[in-house]
Amino acid sequence: MAAKRIYFKVHGTVQGVNFRNFTEMRANDYGLVGFVRNTSDGKVEGEAQGNDDSLLKLLKDVNQGPRLAHVVKVEKQEIEPKDGERNFVVRR
Repeated sequence: MAAKRIYFKVHGTVQGVNFRNFTEMRANDYGLVGFVRNTSDGKVEGEAQGNDDSLLKLLKDVNQGPRLAHVVKVEKQEIEPKDGERNFVVRR
């Protein structure tokens, strides 16, 4: 099965609540590659690549967020897969 890649943007109380580290840990648990980072407008965005099941698990986690987060909305779209990534990381 070919890998799929998604772009996601999370709206709500998602900065300063450990959201990026939470996302990185879950994505690595699921064997995904990609990244997550804060945006200048107070959101969190990222890209994740892997199989359908793993991507669905990550999206479910991102919709929930860590304990102190309050997720209002998650935008997502499928994008072109990328080569050369070895793991999922937090970008600063």
